Formats: sequence, structure tokens, C-alpha cells
Amino acid sequence: MSQGQWYPPEWPDRIRALAAGELTAVTPRRAATVMLLRDAGPQAATLGPVVHMLRRRTSMAFAGGAYAYPGGGVDPRDDDRLIGWAGPPLEHWADRLGVATVTEAQAVVCAAVRETFEEAGVLLAGPTATTVVGDTTGDDWEADRVALVARDLSFAEFLDRRGLVLRSDLLGAWARWITPEFEPRRYDTWFFVAALPEGQRTRDVSTEADRTVWIAPAEAARRYDAGELLMMPPTVTTLRALAPYRTAAEALEAADVQDMTPVLAQARLEGDELVLTWPGHDEFTKHVPAAGGGGGAA
Repeated sequence: MSQGQWYPPEWPDRIRALAAGELTAVTPRRAATVMLLRDAGPQAATLGPVVHMLRRRTSMAFAGGAYAYPGGGVDPRDDDRLIGWAGPPLEHWADRLGVATVTEAQAVVCAAVRETFEEAGVLLAGPTATTVVGDTTGDDWEADRVALVARDLSFAEFLDRRGLVLRSDLLGAWARWITPEFEPRRYDTWFFVAALPEGQRTRDVSTEADRTVWIAPAEAARRYDAGELLMMPPTVTTLRALAPYRTAAEALEAADVQDMTPVLAQARLEGDELVLTWPGHDEFTKHVPAAGGGGGAA
């Protein structure tokens, strides 16, 4: 197994407690994350696109020090009322995301767009169904971004005040991963892919990150394999899945055929070992002595 996998030292004890019925699984919180891509330049067709990643601060309780994409939890207010919407209808998104209602689909897509703006300063919205905002680095935009982060402003209010519609057609649903049942902080996370809109640029504004980087997916995966970058299994898996595509547009087009079946880690006892697996992703299988500790990146 790669030396770059994020693996908390408390997992073995929590797995044992769950197996013994001594631990109640926490209900996962809905979340969304966006793999923001841009072409590398004139040689994009040869080099492929690069993806925007951030390194979570080591002080973060969940996945501290790990590289990830912009993202975060759903704001309950995103379910409250319908917003200005462009692109595939909400019924399409509910089916694609595997959720029961259109309001839940809206909330997940809103979380993806809102978190990308909050953590990278990039906004997938425009004044019409065929346009997207340009430069979002002005003081007025920054004030709105800070208000969104603080939850002083809902995303629906933000869009309404600026006369914007959410451009859901600029997003493609790519994968869905659910935090294991033995984790104290659990998320049901939808992964999206999007291309950086023309005229916009990312900014290092996330309070949860201490570093950002644009990097080719294959290079990021290689550095994970070498133990140079710490990552969680869904991050590595999506990087590997993005690597074959030559342009951001090509990757976005391929989103429609990605498998959205939720991936949930499983743990079982085999003799004197605990075996931790992610179904369909054998590279992350972890063997832990049942009577001993474990932990660290492994």
C-alpha cells in the first residue's frame, strides 16, 4: 500500500468497538467537493489538464495535512427554496445524484458551487443561462464570500442579490463516497468535476488550508504513491480516474458515464487481523493486528 494514505491511529480501536456493538455509527452529513480543472496551455492536448488542490491544515480534526479538493458540508438553507437555475433540471440531478427529492439535489449542487467560491474564489454562476461571471477578486465579491463562509448570508440570498443563476451545466457528477461507519465525523460526499471559467482565477482564501496547488492528476497520484503527498482514498481514486483525459472539456463530458454507486469502507475480522477494505478499490486494503495498535499514514 502507498505510504501516502491518510490513516488515523484511532481507527483500529474504533473498528473493534463497532464490531463489538459498543459504538453507534454517526449519521453522515451531506457534502460536496469539486475537482476544478484548467487546461495546461497551448500543449494541453499533450499534457492534459491540471486540477486545483489544497492541503488541509494539520490542526484540522478531519484529514489534517491531507491534500483534497475545495468542498464542504451542505448548508441546510440550500433546501429551503428554489433558486435561479440553469442547465439540466433538478429532476435530472436528483436521479444522477441518487437522492429522493429535487430539493435535496439542489442542496448538494449548491454546496458544490458555494464551497468552490468560498474556498477557491471561483463562482459557477452567471447573469443568464449562457453566461458566467468574470473576475471575482474585487472587494465586494470578497465581502460576500466572507459572509457566505460565516453563514451570515445564504447562497440563495447571495444569488438573488446579485441577479445570478447557478450554472449546473458547468458541473459533472463524478463519484460518491461515504465516510466509514467507525469514523466520528462522517460525510456523504458527492464529487463533481468542473472547468475553471474564462476570466476567473483561483485564490488562496480557504481558512481550512495552508497550501494550494495546480497539479496534473497523474503527477499528484505519483507523488501520493511515493509518499510525498498525503491523501484520502477517494481523492487518490478520482485523481487516477481523471488522468487519461487530455482536456478539461473532455473530462467534463466523461462525467455522465461515471459510476455514482456510493463507496463505503468495510471492516471485518479475519483470524488475528482486522481487514479494512473499500469495495472495488483493492489498493486501499489495510490489515491491522486485531490485538494491537495501528495508525499513521499507511
